[in-house]
Amino acid sequence: MIDTVVFDLGGVLIDWDPRHLYRQLFSDTDEMERFLAEVCSLEWHGRFDEGRPIAEGIEELVARHPDLEPLIRAYGERWQDMFAGEVPGSVPVLEELAAAGIRLLAITNWPGETFPAARARFPFLARFEAIVVSGDERVRKPDPRLFSVLVERYGVDPPTALFVDDAPTNVEAAAALGFRTERFTDAAALRDRLVRERLLAG
Repeated sequence: MIDTVVFDLGGVLIDWDPRHLYRQLFSDTDEMERFLAEVCSLEWHGRFDEGRPIAEGIEELVARHPDLEPLIRAYGERWQDMFAGEVPGSVPVLEELAAAGIRLLAITNWPGETFPAARARFPFLARFEAIVVSGDERVRKPDPRLFSVLVERYGVDPPTALFVDDAPTNVEAAAALGFRTERFTDAAALRDRLVRERLLAG
């Protein structure tokens, strides 16, 4: 029986994407995509999720691509513009779970230095008993060590916990550790799963 739901944040509850910012800075979509693939890439960003200071990463890229300095610096200076808000329909599902008394935890790949601003911007994050932030722990999903922080620090029993994430690699990692899992596609499908698990009323 499931007694805990563990949420990912970005892509499940919060709509974060650098494109939300860079669509404002590029007139050509192909150029924007090249920039995000080759300069401010997800691989480069992933180091911030592991605790690297954002300013350090930006200075590294500015030294390598001085002609792109304003675009690179925007990554740090306009971080908040990468958020479009809440993922449609997900927060009401979270609120339903909270009202039903289900234990709620979160585990997120997120730079530790920017997470306090997220807490201030998204009040629903207060619904979670605890949130494990990869940047603070200096390791990110799908590394089992981040899941171990959740399990050991908060006494989570994986077979009684449903882990919800939009990334297949993270879902697979959680399943390998014994979690029940749900790959997030949209709020309606998530709610259907929660009803089937008898965590929410139909």
